[in-house]
Amino acid sequence: MNVRRRHISGIAVTAAATLGLGTLSACSGDSAAAGNTDKFDVVASFYPMQYLAEQIGGDHVNVTTLTGPGQEPHDLELSAKQTARMGEADAVLYLKSLQPAVDEAVAQADVKTKIDAATLTKLENHGSVEHDHAHGDEGHSEEEHAAGEHSEETHSEEEEHALDPHVWLDPVKYAEVAEGVAKAFEKADPDNAADYRENADALAKKLAGLNTAFKDGLADTDTKVFFTNHAAFGYLAERYGLTQEAINGLDPESEPSPARIKELQDEAKADGVTTVFYETLVSDKTAKTLAKDAGLKTDVLDPLEGITDRSKGDDYFGVMEANLKALEAALGAK
Repeated sequence: MNVRRRHISGIAVTAAATLGLGTLSACSGDSAAAGNTDKFDVVASFYPMQYLAEQIGGDHVNVTTLTGPGQEPHDLELSAKQTARMGEADAVLYLKSLQPAVDEAVAQADVKTKIDAATLTKLENHGSVEHDHAHGDEGHSEEEHAAGEHSEETHSEEEEHALDPHVWLDPVKYAEVAEGVAKAFEKADPDNAADYRENADALAKKLAGLNTAFKDGLADTDTKVFFTNHAAFGYLAERYGLTQEAINGLDPESEPSPARIKELQDEAKADGVTTVFYETLVSDKTAKTLAKDAGLKTDVLDPLEGITDRSKGDDYFGVMEANLKALEAALGAK
C-alpha cells in the first residue's frame, strides 16, 4: 500500500489540493503520478468512475483518470506510462467492456484492489449496443419489442448478446455502483472507512433526489420517443418509460443509410418526435442532417462520458439536470 496518512508534508498537501477537482481539467494519465502519494491512490478509467472516486473518497483519495477531457472513451488507447502508473496505485476503478484497452491493462496490472463497476449492478441487453464500431444500428430497444412495436425487425445474434455498459445514466443503477465502490474503499482503506461511508450516504441521497426529479419530470409527456446519435440511453429510457431510437448505434461518426433516415422520418411523424439529440464529444453532423430532412429541432443529450467546456454543467449532477430539461422540452412534459 502507498497509503501513509499520519504526517502529510506541506508539499503533498499542496499537490493534493492542486489535483483535487482539478483532475477534471488536467486528468489524463500523464498529469499526475497515480501512486506513491500520501493518500489512497485511485486510478479511474473515465469520468463517471472518477466522479464516484472523488465523491466517496473525499479528502482521503488522490484520483487520476485514464481518459482526458474531450477524449471519446470507447476508443481509448493507453500510453506505456499510464499502464505503468496503474501498477503503482492502491486501487483501480473501471467499467469492464466499455474500454477494451483498459480491461487489458487492468488484467495485467499488479493492483491490490480492482473494482469493476460492471459487477456492482446488473447489466442488461438493450439491443444494438455492442461497442464495436464496425456495426451500424438498424435495431430497436428491447422495451419497444416488449410494447409490440416494430416487432417485424430482428436483431442479429451478436446484438442480442451485447450488454449495455451505460449504467451511470440511470441514477438508480449509478447509486448501486456507488455503494459497491464505497464498500471496496472501506475494505481497502479501513482507517478512513467511516468517512467513506458518510460520503457514500450523502451521494446516495443526492442520486435518490435526481431519480425523483426524472420520474416526476417525465411522468406526463406528449411523446415517449426520443432520437439520439448513439445508443447510450437505454437504462435511462427503461427507468422512466421512454423509448430511445439511435440513429446509427455505436458509431457516432458514420452516416446512416437513406433507408434508416426515411424510417426515422416516418417514426418522427407517427410518434410526435420533435428533436434529434446529439452529444458533446462527437460530431453533430448526422443529427443535423436528419433534423433538417425531417423538419426537426436539435439539442444536446449528454452521455456524460467526459466533462469539457462545452458540457452543460460542471459535474455529473449539473449535466444530468441539463439532460432532464432537454428531455422535458423535447418530449413535451406537462
